[in-house]
Amino acid sequence: MKLFVPNEREPGETRVAMSVDIVKKLTDLGFEVSVEKGAGDLSRVPDSAFVEAGAVIGDGDDAGNADVIFKVRRPTPNESRTYKPDALILASMDPHGNEADIEAMANAGVCGFSMEFMPRISRAQVMDVLSSQANLAGYQSVIEAAAVYDRALPMMMTAAGTIPAARVFVMGAGVAGLQAIATARRLGAIVTATDVRPAAKEQVESLGAKFIAVEDDEFKQAETSAGYAKEMSKEYQQKQADLVASHIAKQNIVITTALIPGRSAPRLVSRTMMEKMAPGSVLVDLAVERGGNVEGAIADEVAKVGEVSVVGYQNMVGRIGASASALYAKNLYAFVETMVDKEAGALAVDWDDELVVATLLTKEGAIVHPAFVQNTDSENVREETSVDAEEQSDEVEVDGGDSTSEVEQAIEIDSTSEVEQAIEIDSTSEVEQAIEIENTSDVEQADEIESNGEAVVADGGKDADDLTRINGIGPTNAGKLIEAGVSSFAQIAAWSSEQEEEFGERFAFPGCVERDEWVKQAKQLIDEEGS
Repeated sequence: MKLFVPNEREPGETRVAMSVDIVKKLTDLGFEVSVEKGAGDLSRVPDSAFVEAGAVIGDGDDAGNADVIFKVRRPTPNESRTYKPDALILASMDPHGNEADIEAMANAGVCGFSMEFMPRISRAQVMDVLSSQANLAGYQSVIEAAAVYDRALPMMMTAAGTIPAARVFVMGAGVAGLQAIATARRLGAIVTATDVRPAAKEQVESLGAKFIAVEDDEFKQAETSAGYAKEMSKEYQQKQADLVASHIAKQNIVITTALIPGRSAPRLVSRTMMEKMAPGSVLVDLAVERGGNVEGAIADEVAKVGEVSVVGYQNMVGRIGASASALYAKNLYAFVETMVDKEAGALAVDWDDELVVATLLTKEGAIVHPAFVQNTDSENVREETSVDAEEQSDEVEVDGGDSTSEVEQAIEIDSTSEVEQAIEIDSTSEVEQAIEIENTSDVEQADEIESNGEAVVADGGKDADDLTRINGIGPTNAGKLIEAGVSSFAQIAAWSSEQEEEFGERFAFPGCVERDEWVKQAKQLIDEEGS
């Protein structure tokens, strides 16, 4: 089995679809791995590192002999023509609005898989490029904002006086939004956030941020039975817009994350709103590649709108390329591993596998994904399949990287309304694994609430340890652990893999229980207290 990793042809793309660790794993799986010369340079992975791991350094001609090709972005028509028929192409395809490129893949006879269409099920979490890249995009958005903002983020008390904490407002509490919240909190800012779904409130507050929304009776019924957002009434939308507008006027940094696949991004912040912000304020628009959430945003520039700066980098996750590449390569490896017969050491794709069915775009010279199959008999049929496909993929693009293939799974859409339906929270499982829950409960102050020097853990009893001292266990998780009978570091330190699975199911967010890390920290805390 031959696998090839080419240079990315898109200008400004720093990522590579391979890492040193994944070269080793692929070699153990039976692949001969070839990496195009210089493919990892912008991600700080030199050719020599790939060679040491077991790969060979080749050139673009190696693509014609490869059975599998790993890419960050979809191939150009010229690239597709160089691939051999029936080769498996794994990439973030960003097919919406780029149908000509998908048609070129079909004409080349290759099997193209769109990684951003990976279904949201437990066994596919490790293959989820949307969450892995959105997580980093949310982090980087705060770093970029801090770099442009010419003041300190945390409150600083000195002999010369006190510097107040910066106020950060995050619009959209998906994976990218939640990571932005967590990062801003770590940097000491006072953070607020908004999202259309009531379920987002608890997750936002568990990170130490204040939730901003018109919480009337309509808001409390704003979810479908499947967990998606309902379309809100015009009256509610106006009330929410008024609230957000008045809130933005008091903020120093605003981060927007709403992007809809194949459509123009919804406008969340107008020029009028920005005129009311203090001079030197900063907005970061993670949807600029589709027109932007912020009026006046310019792709790949830091634009000035009056006295306010608007950061509009299209490939936000590419600005942290080394980390992004490592996670992305792991996503691709996890998927291709399901296509290999390990005993025979050969490719054995199960075309009926739900992961394959959901992500396959082209096969045997045709476009096969229902969202992109041409239907000349009925336009309505085509529209229905497109809607079905979007609901299946469960995503909205956030930052993400390419223009924007990294459809960052941070916001979900269930209807056609603009602002209200563009900002929605991810499922709990993806949210919890994408961010590190902060130990804080005060949403108005930059400092954390303390009780006799220790964070409060509800209903733990006076003999309970402060479980929130373990990174990844916030007040919500601590409460659930205590309800399940776990109230001490010693109990966590003794956890088995079976208990990890049990608690993952009990909490209804499998994958967020990081047993090895929690056990390690619990043992360390026990040692510290013993000493």
